[in-house]
Amino acid sequence: MIINFLPKLSQNLLDILNDEEYYDVTIEVGNGPHIKIFRAHMVILHYRSTYLRRILSTNKNKNDGTLVHIKLSNILPEIFQIILRYIYGGRISLEEYDTSDIINVLLAASELGLQELITYAQSFLIKTKADWMESNFNLIYQTSFENDSFLELQRFCIDLSSKEPDKIFNSPNFSSIPENLLVSLIQSDNLQMSEIQVWEYVLKWGLVQSPELPSDTTNFSKEVFKTLKNNVRQCIPFIRFHNLSSEEFSDKVLPYRKILPKDLLYI
Repeated sequence: MIINFLPKLSQNLLDILNDEEYYDVTIEVGNGPHIKIFRAHMVILHYRSTYLRRILSTNKNKNDGTLVHIKLSNILPEIFQIILRYIYGGRISLEEYDTSDIINVLLAASELGLQELITYAQSFLIKTKADWMESNFNLIYQTSFENDSFLELQRFCIDLSSKEPDKIFNSPNFSSIPENLLVSLIQSDNLQMSEIQVWEYVLKWGLVQSPELPSDTTNFSKEVFKTLKNNVRQCIPFIRFHNLSSEEFSDKVLPYRKILPKDLLYI
């Protein structure tokens, strides 16, 4: 018969974290005025974090009694506190934290090589924070594709952009999505909006990319049209102008004729 004493073991390890006598590592976390020093134990860090293991391996032959000191400037102290408790106790309750904090936990877990936590945090976000991620799609998209470890979040972004692209167009942060994503969206066969709406969204996106541009076309100079044309040039070939009515084309597209290829003016 096997009896599970893991909860007690987990608590004992958390008690070790709070020990002020036998620690042999100090970790300086944060940057600028927001720096905090944490005490820890080399043997636990070595076996729990691949990143810290590499750092600690350079100090393994020191026997002069001096403390090993590690600097982690890219992680917020309050996030590292959460991570450190997970490293010691093997427990974490993401329900207690804001979504932005969970993303910071995920980023810190990636930096520290905590694969188990990376997998769990991604799963938690997808299962419980899907609405938030749709509303903040640009942040999730950029975060996931900047890191090869975030495959589940990448899959979430790909699925949403291919199956429900309308949600991205209607998100509050639509105008901040990257150009390659916008091009991909307007090519989607699952886009449940009219072509004139697509055109208006592309214009909206193009204008925001250069905040100095006026919104009223009557005030557009030759240079303004040139800037706007450059902003949306990758999108224009994928807009189905032939699906527009003659009235839509006349009222909504022709005022921007200077950003269009000449052949479009004769459709």
